[in-house]
This record gives sequence, C-alpha cells and structure tokens, in this order.
Amino acid sequence: MTAQQITFREFLLSERSQHQLDKDLIFLLEDIATSCRIISHQIRGGAFAGRLGATDATNVQGETQKQLDVIANEVFVRHCSNCNRVAALVSEEVDEVYWLKDEPQAGDYLVYFDPLDGSSNLDVNLSVGSIFSISQLPTAIDATDDRSVLWAGSEQISAGYSVYGPSTALVVTTGTGVNGFTHQQGTGEFRLTFPDMVIPETTSEFAINASRYTLWDAPVRRYYDECIAGNAGPRGKAFNMRWTASMVAEVHRILTRGGVFLYPKDTGNAEAGGKLRLMYEANPMALIVEQAGGAASTGSDRILDLQPTSHHQRVPVILGSREEVAVLDRYHRDA
Repeated sequence: MTAQQITFREFLLSERSQHQLDKDLIFLLEDIATSCRIISHQIRGGAFAGRLGATDATNVQGETQKQLDVIANEVFVRHCSNCNRVAALVSEEVDEVYWLKDEPQAGDYLVYFDPLDGSSNLDVNLSVGSIFSISQLPTAIDATDDRSVLWAGSEQISAGYSVYGPSTALVVTTGTGVNGFTHQQGTGEFRLTFPDMVIPETTSEFAINASRYTLWDAPVRRYYDECIAGNAGPRGKAFNMRWTASMVAEVHRILTRGGVFLYPKDTGNAEAGGKLRLMYEANPMALIVEQAGGAASTGSDRILDLQPTSHHQRVPVILGSREEVAVLDRYHRDA
C-alpha cells in the first residue's frame, strides 16, 4: 500500500503498533479530524447559507466573532466531548474552561484549540484553518480551578492543524515526526499525502506583517531591513516576503518549502504580551515545527519551555527554518 492510499485511521493504527499510541488518543484524533471535515464543509457552503458575516458578539480576546467562529467552536466541543478521557477543553472563543469531568485523573486529556484561525479572511475567500493541541495529565487535577490547565507546551503529546484552502489539509504530530493528510472529496477520508514533513534548515523566505514596522523593536527592524536589502545587504542574498494573515497558512507553507514566520511583540501589543495565544496557537505550532526539524522561539525563550500564567496568555512568536530563528534569537540577545 502506497503512502497516498493510507487513510488517517490506518496511519494512526500503524503509529499505535510502532510507538504504543494510546487507543483513546486515536479515537480523539479521529474526532478532531471529523470536526475539521465538518468545518471545511461549513466554510465551503457559507456563502449560500449566509454564514460568512460577523455576529453581534465579541470573544474573550475582544475580537468580533464571525458566525463561522461560533459554528466551528460548537463543532469542536461536540466532537471532542465524545472521548471519555477528555477532562477539559480550552477554546480561543470562550473565556472559561469547558470542564467535562468533576475529578480529572492521571492519564486524562486536555484539549486546546483555535476552532477557526484567520477568520478575518473568510469574506475575501482566503485560506483559514483550525489548530489543536492535546496534553495528558501526569497527575489528578482540580476541576474547580482553571489554573489546572496551565501546562507547558513540552507536555503536549499531540498537536495539529487543518487548512481550509483549495483542498482541506490535516497536519498532525504525535511526537514522532510530522505527517500531512488531504481530505478526499466524496469519501470522507483523510489520506496520507505528505509523509515525514521536514523544514529545511536554511531559507530565503520570511512572513511578517510589514505594516507594523514602526511598532517593532530594534532586533526585528534589523532583521527586516537586512532581508529586504537583498544581495547587496548584510545577508548577501535576496529574500521573498509573504503575509496571509492566517497562521495556519503561513506555517503550512513553511512545512512544505521552508521559511520563517514572525509575529513579534511590539509597542502595539506589548501590554498584552504579544498577539498570538500561547496555549492553542503558539504551543501546538511550536511542537509541529520542532518535530519537523525547525525551531520556535519568542526571541529570547524556547516557546515549548514557557510556563503559562493564563489559558488565554499571549506571546511573541518566531518559528520556522532553524537557521533564521537562530539569527533572530541572536539579534534579540545583542539588543
């Protein structure tokens, strides 16, 4: 059987055989894949059902919710609740933790998710996605205290994302590399189409929102200036710049052809700690990137080593090809 024929379930069963993957984790990952398939369908039909616009509500981040933000959140909650090992769900869209167990025990799962990343792109038909992360409890925790879900990214046992673009992609790590799947229309199956994804160590492509240039700290300005200086500049080569305002699309491009993604802390978001959320954006993407051979940093610290202080905590994010992340870390140390 070729890689292109292997279904997501077949892949997970193989992982169970080779790496002792927990059978309940397989069920949970299949439920997440189902959620992504349903959300993809909702997005593709959104214009016909009048679901592309905004609601009258804002989420805990202070962002106006799209109708599909709410729908995607409901889909994730419904399907992730199927697994009786899930103790709690942590969503970008909701202030409180969804506790599913009164007395979570060692071995239970915590699921963190951004149900619809980049939803501002919906109205202009650009790629959006979903991000998820799973941690397993080493000990029992207190379900009356939301601080009980504050585990460092190094505790993750699985992470992934789905991209809703020309095709629906599902990229997953269970701690033994990164593999990409594509949804096969008409079958309901995700099939392995991008096995063993690896990020090249070097790159000549970077992604950043250049409209925030005047807000950046000196290390980020230095990096940007040197990249756009081209062959005659300090880096001695030409760089391409990309920006889609969808983290999943940016990371997916990096996984398929290399690059570095930056959403640094600046004077516009410093009070909040940065822009991207640690638990359900930075942590899962950092695990995926590291498992693919890349690096993920805040500019001063490895993202996966950060000890969370809030389940909606924001952090700076620099991730992608290892060589470029090292350059940016050095510039921050030298500042």
